[in-house]
Amino acid sequence: MRRDIPPLAEVRRITQKKRDAWWTVLLVDPVATPLVRFTARYTRITPNQITWGAFLLGLGSAACFAFGDWKWLALGAVIYHLSFILDCMDGKVARLTGQGSVFGAWLDFVFDRIRVMVCGVALMGGQYERTGDTLYIWLALAVVALDTLRYINSLEIFKIRHTMRKQIKARMRAARRAQNEAELAFMEDLLRDNPSADIEQDLQRAAGEAPYDTQAPHDPQAPEDAGADGEAAPVARKPQVIDLHQEFRRKFPAYLRARSFLLRHRIRAHLVSGIEFQMGVFMIGPLFDVVMPATIVSGALLLVFELAIIYKLLLSTRDFTRTIDSFEERKTPVAV
Repeated sequence: MRRDIPPLAEVRRITQKKRDAWWTVLLVDPVATPLVRFTARYTRITPNQITWGAFLLGLGSAACFAFGDWKWLALGAVIYHLSFILDCMDGKVARLTGQGSVFGAWLDFVFDRIRVMVCGVALMGGQYERTGDTLYIWLALAVVALDTLRYINSLEIFKIRHTMRKQIKARMRAARRAQNEAELAFMEDLLRDNPSADIEQDLQRAAGEAPYDTQAPHDPQAPEDAGADGEAAPVARKPQVIDLHQEFRRKFPAYLRARSFLLRHRIRAHLVSGIEFQMGVFMIGPLFDVVMPATIVSGALLLVFELAIIYKLLLSTRDFTRTIDSFEERKTPVAV
């Protein structure tokens, strides 16, 4: 038994993400986190072994789906949810015990994709055998395609955002070297780390106010505040905040209040992601024997939210262009 594992409240702080899918926050973490503490404290099970366990349970779920009958569908749905709980536990155990590895992350990713593919084919194949409806064959292809599309889209968006940040940071480093500028921060990081601050920030933006300059850097030639003795006192420099979501915030002010509410409960605004899509297809559909409508609705909602993210990225690239242009304007000498 390991005596260095902290109490449950501390385990929650260490292992749970600051923002996560609503399905995970409401239906997985309350079960997974106590199990993580028990596993880390009383067993020698490694994160990779948990990953293997989740994968094998997923294959068991697929076997149940293949039979097609409702009783087997319900059993498969329950097993799939247990598989997902284990899938969430491996990363938490790794963070709690310091056993994380690059290979473990790769194994988790690959097993997740195989599990979705095998379960999708088994579920739709069982329903085709049961009903003879060829639409289930197309749905099997759609499930695999949508899951793949979601991961490709997520990866590419991450790469683009990383590139934009890298370019802005490079410009800011050059400016700091030349003018001793203040530090740099990105608005989305500040809101992720401190969701409570997001409320005031969003309300001010929704009202058309600007609590602080999010584009122009600190002016080193600006006058300093006077101290208590009448002498100039140095001004504490705050990090310059670059907000690459300004245009999106202006276009959708009503979204800001809902986002703030969700963040206070650790729920990310992307309400239908891959997790909810999988649960709609592999848990809700089989459990209530509504595989076809549940798959169609889940797929449509996933597409809507993915398109919303793409649109948000488009607006973000416009903010990025304006930010880069502002650096170029400061470099251009003004004729007198």
